[in-house]
Amino acid sequence: MSLEMKDMSKLLETAIVSARLAGQKAMEQMEYAKTSVKYGCELVTDVDSKCQKLIIDRIKEAYPDHGFIGEEGSEGKIFKQAPRGDENIWWVVDPIDGTNNYAHHMPQFCVCIGVLYQNEPVVGVIFDPATDSMFTACKGNDAQLNGRKITVNEDGIDEFSSVSICSHIETPLPNWAIELISQTRYRNYGTAGLHFAYVANGGLAATVHSKVKLWDIAAGTIIAQSAGAIVTDLNGEKIFPFDIASYQGEALQAVASNPKINSELLALVQL
Repeated sequence: MSLEMKDMSKLLETAIVSARLAGQKAMEQMEYAKTSVKYGCELVTDVDSKCQKLIIDRIKEAYPDHGFIGEEGSEGKIFKQAPRGDENIWWVVDPIDGTNNYAHHMPQFCVCIGVLYQNEPVVGVIFDPATDSMFTACKGNDAQLNGRKITVNEDGIDEFSSVSICSHIETPLPNWAIELISQTRYRNYGTAGLHFAYVANGGLAATVHSKVKLWDIAAGTIIAQSAGAIVTDLNGEKIFPFDIASYQGEALQAVASNPKINSELLALVQL
């Protein structure tokens, strides 16, 4: 089986509808969300699981035999349901990327939905409900923001460029993080999904993440790449194809940048 453009367009349409439903639900429930701690180090709300169920239920109406993997499972585990049949298609879902912001009633979060076919991202949607910003892409087409083409910028690593770094950085602060903070207009929005989206639309020259999960970057990777970005791990190796069938929520590394600074950035983060 091979996916044609019409197939990916239908997948994208379903992802957009599902992301918008979940984003609207999250905004409606923000003031009433109940917060707890998972893994001993991360906040989660009851709305996360509600939104994930909303997304998966909506997708299953169109694609009941596809596989699903999401952040919110039972007993602190991830949610994972393998594909049935011959289609090796997985939906990778982060219902609220930026839960710490959300739990503190800060509307800086997004819904991330990626589709992997044969272990490669082919469709991605990142929806920011607070600004009604829908970032989308499918393999072979342009990345878009609300239906308008977006591309990466051509900024260098300097005092005028913005580069984001993830929140989960080991201590003491590694040299590469110190260098990026001192050399650029450092940014952190508390959501890897929006970091990737902002690289795609030229708001950020790059984003560096030393500890992310698959659902944080699956959608963002295809969107950023479709906008002209280069996406690798911190060693410059490709992240995809990815063995999603064996994935159990292990931490990953990811860098997305415009082509102009990619080599310089990778050399810096390997210090």
